Amino acid sequence: MTNDVTPNANQVWPEHWAVAHLPGSLPMGGVVPMTPIHAFASSPRALQFKAQTELKPVRTDIELGGLLAFVIEDVLSGEEADALVTASERLGYRDEAPGISTPPGMRMNKSVHWVADEHMLDPMMSRMMHLLPASVDGQPLYGLLSQRLNMYRYDASDVFNRHVDGEWPGYSLSEDRSQMLQWGDTLRSRLTMVLYLNGPEDGVSGGCTRLFRPDGSAVDVLPRKGSAVFFRHGFGPHSVVHEGRQVGIGTSKYVARINIMYGQD
Repeated sequence: MTNDVTPNANQVWPEHWAVAHLPGSLPMGGVVPMTPIHAFASSPRALQFKAQTELKPVRTDIELGGLLAFVIEDVLSGEEADALVTASERLGYRDEAPGISTPPGMRMNKSVHWVADEHMLDPMMSRMMHLLPASVDGQPLYGLLSQRLNMYRYDASDVFNRHVDGEWPGYSLSEDRSQMLQWGDTLRSRLTMVLYLNGPEDGVSGGCTRLFRPDGSAVDVLPRKGSAVFFRHGFGPHSVVHEGRQVGIGTSKYVARINIMYGQD
């Protein structure tokens, strides 16, 4: 594994701790009880995102045989993407993924799940909200992102084989940042957001996200630092089958899965 992101020596990162524990599935089968979901004890300065006037988010729809999928460029700056990678490495990647159930051989990568806060996620949402579908299945777009981030590191030969993503409730931190709180049942995720934190410009080889059409043909989305691919999820006919393609030798690929929420609080 190669990680070219070096923490700024002058950046002080706060303590972190577990805010929840869930059974964690291993890549080749088996479960690790009490796998942690993390949070920082205070909001890291490097993750307090600001208005970025130089970012010009643009949406490009993907022709997927009637299924909903699109890319938004310029969601994050390069510096912000690097900070997210550094944060995830400080929290620590593991083989097991908490609260994720996958059959043996499907998820062949490393995982860390954690709960961010509004200082990072609200500015991100404000940059792209106008480009997101205003409603899905008759449910209105919710103005906040779920604060639970599922982050994955793909080292050489790692892959996430064909699958669909399930729907999720929303999550946030308690006021004292010691617990992960689940939002009410009226809010559910409808779209997956796969946020690319590095790409070929950083030395990543391979690692496309492959999206499948209903007829079996596919579209490959190249990971580009600061961009994100979005697609329908859930276990219905509109969900997009996809896979994270194998990463080559060299720099590891980093992504964050974030859930786009729909419904009314």
